[in-house]
Amino acid sequence: MSTTRVAALGAVLTALGALLAPIGVARADDCPDVEVIFARGTGEPPGIGRVGQAFAGALAPRLGGRTMDTYAVNYPASLNFLAAASGADDAAARIADMGARCPQTALVLGGFSQGAAAVSMLAGVPPVGQRIGTIGSAPPLPPASAGQVAAVAVFGNPGTRFGSPLSSTGQFAGRAIDLCSGGDPICSDGRDRGAHSSYELPPYPDQAAGFVAGLI
Repeated sequence: MSTTRVAALGAVLTALGALLAPIGVARADDCPDVEVIFARGTGEPPGIGRVGQAFAGALAPRLGGRTMDTYAVNYPASLNFLAAASGADDAAARIADMGARCPQTALVLGGFSQGAAAVSMLAGVPPVGQRIGTIGSAPPLPPASAGQVAAVAVFGNPGTRFGSPLSSTGQFAGRAIDLCSGGDPICSDGRDRGAHSSYELPPYPDQAAGFVAGLI
């Protein structure tokens, strides 16, 4: 092959490499080291909610410089509690998508109140014990998808009141922290309704963040 042809071939390969390199970098940039998938509580506006924000804010500085994104579970979070199943479905779809696109990303699943009930569905745990059984529930995550979840943090989980904390029941047992404020009537037999509105305050975000950071 002549020197001219070798030089031309080299130029073509160099140009091709320049075109392909940004694609690879873009894909890497789209995959954070950690993603928090969080379902907000009843009545909160779209987003991860005040508890999700406090939790994510406490977790980020514990990651040792690793990147972190958040994903807000898309569901009504309305007084129609049967619609919580749509939140479980949305979170399941996000977990499957991230598992396919970003297999190295550590996924952290979380929820507050009704959002915690959606997480219970994914764990295969009745969200309010046997009170309504499986009415309105979404199917649990397939084992492969459940295995992609590195850690779980739920706050004011209704299932805890009925003896089904995610810390010890369901697919996430052993890698879940289930926080219930003393007196919270949603997750305990208490009667302090104000206790259900305290999870964005110390010590709860730090407790959850410390637990999760130890697993990821």
